[in-house]
Amino acid sequence: MSFSFFKPSRPKTPQELVRAIKDSLLALDTKTVAEVQALKKVLYIYEDARCLPDTPSLQALEEVEKNFLAMRVMLCGDGEVEPNLDQVSQLALEICKEDVLALFIHKLPILGWEARKDLVHCWSMLLKQQVGSTCCCVEYIENHLELLDFLVVCVVFHTFMVLFRYLLESPSFELFFKYVELPNFDIASDAFSTFKDLLTKHEDAVSEYLTAHYDEFFEEYEKLLSSSNYVTRRQSLKLLSEFLLETPNSHIMKRYIVEVRYLKVMMTLLKDSSKNIQISAFHIFKVFVANPNKPRDIKVILAKNHERLLALLHNLSPGKGKSTLIMSFAANYSLFSTSRMAGADDDQFEEEKELIIKEIERVSRLPNLE
Repeated sequence: MSFSFFKPSRPKTPQELVRAIKDSLLALDTKTVAEVQALKKVLYIYEDARCLPDTPSLQALEEVEKNFLAMRVMLCGDGEVEPNLDQVSQLALEICKEDVLALFIHKLPILGWEARKDLVHCWSMLLKQQVGSTCCCVEYIENHLELLDFLVVCVVFHTFMVLFRYLLESPSFELFFKYVELPNFDIASDAFSTFKDLLTKHEDAVSEYLTAHYDEFFEEYEKLLSSSNYVTRRQSLKLLSEFLLETPNSHIMKRYIVEVRYLKVMMTLLKDSSKNIQISAFHIFKVFVANPNKPRDIKVILAKNHERLLALLHNLSPGKGKSTLIMSFAANYSLFSTSRMAGADDDQFEEEKELIIKEIERVSRLPNLE
C-alpha cells in the first residue's frame, strides 16, 4: 500500500520558482489588490477570519506571498538547513533572465505587507549575490536605469516603512554623504533632496536609526558641515536643525548639545563668510549655550573663547538669514521660552542674542574653569 500522499511536495528548482514568481506577479494587478482590500474591510463582521471568501483576488495575493517566502528560504535557508550556493546563483541568474527584477519594482506599490517584507529582505541578498565575476542583479539595474526612475517617481520608501528602514540601514545610505557633494549640480541637488527625505520622513524610524548609529552618522555629517562647498554647508546646517527638532529625536538633540566637538563646529560656522550660514549656526549654537545642564567641558570652551564669541555675536545681525525654526523642547530651558526660540523677527533675534551674550559672560566668570 502506498503512502506517497504523506510525502512533502518536491521543492521547486530555481527555474521553477522564478517561473512561479513571475506568473503570480503577472496575475496581480491594482484591481486584484483593491478587491482584497475591500474584502478585508468587512472582516469585522466575522468572528473567524477564515470566513473571508476565497476569491481569485485573494488567491493571487496568497500565491505571491507563498512564492516570496520560498524565494527567501532558498536565498537564506530555513534556520536549520543552510542555503545551497549553486541554487542561490541560479536563482539570481534566472530572476535577471526572466526580467523578474523589473516585476519586483513595478509591482512593489501594490504588494501586501508580508510580501513587501520578504521582498525587501530578498532584494538585499540578490544585489549582493555575485555570479562569477559580476553581481548580475546590479548589472541588470545598470542596464535598466528606468527602474530607478520608477522607484523615485513612486517615492516608494516614503510609503513603505519596511523599505524606509532598509534604506537607512543599508550601505547605500552612506553614499549620500558623497553624492550631495558631487560637482554635477543636478545630481547633487537630487541626492540632497532624497537625503533630506530620508532624515525627515517616518520620524520614529529615523530616531531609531540615529540612536543606533549616532557616532558614525554624526562623524560623517560633520564633514558636510565643514565642506568647502557653500551650498553643502548651508543645506546641511538647515537640515540638521530640522531633524534634530523632531520630537522623537529630542534625546539625540540633548546628546548632541553636550559634545564639545559639535560645539566647535558651530563656533566655526559662526565665523563663516556667509551671513545665512552664520545665522543658521547661531540658532543651533544658542541651544548649546542655553542648556541649563551644560557639562564642564562645554563651559570651559565657552569661557576660553568668550572674547571672540562675544565679538562675533555683537557683530551678528539677522539680515536675510533669520531663522523660522521653533524649538519644541525650549520650554525645558531656562533661558528661552518656545516663542523666543523661534527667531522670527529682528527684535526677537536681538533679544535672543543678548540672552546668549549674558550667559556666555556668566560662564566666563565661573571659577575653576581653567
